[in-house]
Amino acid sequence: MDALSWAVFALGIPAAVFAGVSKGGFGSGAAFASASILALAFEPAMALGIMLPLLMLIDVSSLPTYWKKWSWPEVRLLLLGGVPGTFLGAVFFGMVEANAIRLIIGGISIAFVLWQLARASGVLKLGTRETSPAVGIAAGVGLGFTSFISHAGGPVAAVYLLGRRLSKTAYQASTVIVFWAMNVLKAAIYAVMGFFTVETLTINLVLAPFAVLGTWIGIRAHHVVPERLFFGLTYVLLTVTGSKLIWDALS
Repeated sequence: MDALSWAVFALGIPAAVFAGVSKGGFGSGAAFASASILALAFEPAMALGIMLPLLMLIDVSSLPTYWKKWSWPEVRLLLLGGVPGTFLGAVFFGMVEANAIRLIIGGISIAFVLWQLARASGVLKLGTRETSPAVGIAAGVGLGFTSFISHAGGPVAAVYLLGRRLSKTAYQASTVIVFWAMNVLKAAIYAVMGFFTVETLTINLVLAPFAVLGTWIGIRAHHVVPERLFFGLTYVLLTVTGSKLIWDALS
């Protein structure tokens, strides 16, 4: 696909801005919606290859704001599980076809919406009791696996971190540092697997300013803007894109 095609501008720019806003200031794993958007127009491997450098750029842009504001006990456990989880994701990705990945990305998108609605309605309650270190490591494994195959490790991290009752800033800082480390590891594996091409890197150059813009907006909105409207948009977006990916995979 031409790096300057309509799909890059129509889907790539909103995806880049959305990822920046979410990772810059509105946690709960919503940034992975950007990979779902790109997967509508690109093959899964290409969509992942496009998004990862943008996510890493966003990490670098937002990390100084949250530096050392994370909660190290939770971060350490997620990283301990995240490394083997990432390698499991790489093995799995190499064994299945593109439609299986579309189905997984779509399924995770819908599951995220259902999980958030269950939390909002009180059906699912987090933080009612202490969790063991094994839970944190298991969450890290799930984080690494889903992050590798769909950049969707955020929801798994959110389930664990929200259950730890961290402050809003400590939660956001913890997700930023964890995914910065995970994305560095993923980048090395993606390179070996051929996810990065001249075409994907050209698209990265086109979308990079919009990712930085989204990060700037997210950081400044973090302390002043209520998240309800943002997440409402996220739920609609994930429901539509998730349903479309599932339909494409099955048909």
